[in-house]
Amino acid sequence: MKNLANLSASQAAKALAQREIKAEHLLLDCLNQIGVRESHVHAWVSLGKEHAIRTAQELDRGAVQGILHGLPIGVKDLFDTHDLPTYYGSPIYGNNHPVCDAVSVSLMREAGAIILGKTVTTEFASFKPGPTKNPRNLNHTPGGSSSGSAAAVADCMVPLATGSQTAASIIRPASFCGVVGYKPSYGKISTGGVKSLSVTLDTLGAFGRTVSDVALAVAAMSADHDLAKIDPLDHKVRIGICKTSDFAMAQEETIAALSLASFAAKPFAKNGVPDITLPHSCDKLSEIQTQIMLFEMAKSFTFEKLNHFDQISETLSLILKQGDLISYSQYSASITQTQLARSDLYRAFEDQYDILIAPSAIGEAPSTIDQTGNPIFSRGWTLTGLPCINLTVTTGPQGLPVGVTLVAGPRRDRLLLSVACALAQNLSDPLALNQA
Repeated sequence: MKNLANLSASQAAKALAQREIKAEHLLLDCLNQIGVRESHVHAWVSLGKEHAIRTAQELDRGAVQGILHGLPIGVKDLFDTHDLPTYYGSPIYGNNHPVCDAVSVSLMREAGAIILGKTVTTEFASFKPGPTKNPRNLNHTPGGSSSGSAAAVADCMVPLATGSQTAASIIRPASFCGVVGYKPSYGKISTGGVKSLSVTLDTLGAFGRTVSDVALAVAAMSADHDLAKIDPLDHKVRIGICKTSDFAMAQEETIAALSLASFAAKPFAKNGVPDITLPHSCDKLSEIQTQIMLFEMAKSFTFEKLNHFDQISETLSLILKQGDLISYSQYSASITQTQLARSDLYRAFEDQYDILIAPSAIGEAPSTIDQTGNPIFSRGWTLTGLPCINLTVTTGPQGLPVGVTLVAGPRRDRLLLSVACALAQNLSDPLALNQA
């Protein structure tokens, strides 16, 4: 009998809606995969097995509930859940049982999702790793902060999982683990009920094994159900390769990934796929993002600093001290610089290009579980609030996945998904994963 855990979310959703498979059987296959692999990967903080099984049985008896009907979902342990503990990756909240769900979690339940459990996050979604290992090679990091979500999807424990990104916390783990990671436009998904790191940067998204998968997840999380219907790309679009001002940090495998993506994009590129240079105001986006994030982090965790400082890791403590040294006038100047860069970049998207192809990470996942990898290549896209998606393109010297990021103009999520589907179809998948 076919292992249903190997189905992509979109494949499983279609089969469930047509009553070709049962939600309970899909769930049990996912639970079996977790039973086999979790002791190695450590993707989960908690599981609600019994409640999930009861929910699956109820869904099998009733009418099709919505676009996520019967799909088991992993929820990053940054999102509140009323029926599962939420620790935010910190011992401070070791006994935290929220009374209600995050808005996005409620919307997924309304769409028929089965919330299977909570996936590992780094401490408060910052830089102190949790126990999760990369399922492609257990000696390597899965990235962060959405470590458990990316690993769980990559290892076929669940077809979908939620994530959040403040610097690179969706795109980078998606690249390291070889899955599709989608960070939609800033504000597309409500952050209500999600522990805040940086109020002007925090963006919610999802992991899946195909472009259609993550479109389905974000459609439910945002209540924009039309987003699940990806329009076929029926015209050529303006595409450029964006190496950014930090490109000197790119390793050979990332350079190769951009070259391969450029070649695969040519059939639907309007004027070839040239290298492009961002407006001069975008030269220091990474530095600006870092300053804003550190300042806002130091304010977001004031309660924890005042009341539970001894339970904050040394890693986070040092970061918070850096944030406290940034004055409000420096922060305000960074906000002003952001507004200028955003205006120039948005105008460039309108006048010069529709889609940029950029690095997702400096290379394949580092051979360590003590850090989550360099976030440099995603910082600017997060700062400017643009929708992004990671696609796996090649592998590095250790045989681990290497992705590229597709970036669209402001609020052009539908175009981004259409182009991502077209590009995925033209790429030969080094991990034997269907990404289209």
